[in-house]
Amino acid sequence: MNNKKTIRFALTAGCGVLALIYLFPIIILFLNSFKTQKGIYINTIALPDHTTFTLRNYPESMHKLKYVSAFLNSTGITLVAAAFILVLSSMAAWALVRNRTRASQGVFLLFAASMLIPFQCVMLPLVKVTSFLNLMNRPGLVFMYVGFGSSLSVVMFHGFVKGIPMELEESAMLDGCGLLKRFFYIVLPLLKPIFVSVAILNVMWLWNDFLLPSLVINQAGKQTLPLRTYQFFGQFSKRWDLASAALILAMIPIIMFYVLAQKQIVKGITDGAIK
Repeated sequence: MNNKKTIRFALTAGCGVLALIYLFPIIILFLNSFKTQKGIYINTIALPDHTTFTLRNYPESMHKLKYVSAFLNSTGITLVAAAFILVLSSMAAWALVRNRTRASQGVFLLFAASMLIPFQCVMLPLVKVTSFLNLMNRPGLVFMYVGFGSSLSVVMFHGFVKGIPMELEESAMLDGCGLLKRFFYIVLPLLKPIFVSVAILNVMWLWNDFLLPSLVINQAGKQTLPLRTYQFFGQFSKRWDLASAALILAMIPIIMFYVLAQKQIVKGITDGAIK
């Protein structure tokens, strides 16, 4: 029993240390968001005191960020892109599982293999093609997000769809249920656990992405929150005080979303493994 308690204590302590290591940058960022620029330069990791503490960073950064506009841009792009990824990927995975041919296996392998290609390898050709097609805008960004996000989503849905009995769909076919009705009324409700997990993973990626929006949308008033925060890092000066507050403001919505949905992530991955 003593050995078990010792091992359990050691594991708990190790997990606690790892958690602190992962949280340390966020804690420092949060502390610096309440410091003046001078206070940050004096000691980055120190707690703010009466000479360095300020509450002006948040309202000033919100004003410079045009926070409401940037928040709505990020929210709209994230929700629309995530919706397309979820619907199209789940339908594609269902079609690939139910039509087991060499062609479908080849398509699935292409989806799986595309996850191994770094974005940097296709970045320049992508910009050239999308510029030629006049897709350097928010609809074009959504279109590209659907393409880049479908690979992992199809692979995750594919493994889950395999566990859905074909007999359920055959019964629906005997009752005169068409192709789309079979998917939306029979298959889709059974995909709920993995559907939620894929949705959460995609929303977190879409919200936090900086590189692709920086290549596609540069028009004033249409930028996302990660793009707007970049304005505090100029060529000759960096406003770390305002940037810290802006980054915290950009992180709060997605952190709240993750905290509320983390149980669904674990449940969806566990259910998918069991399937």
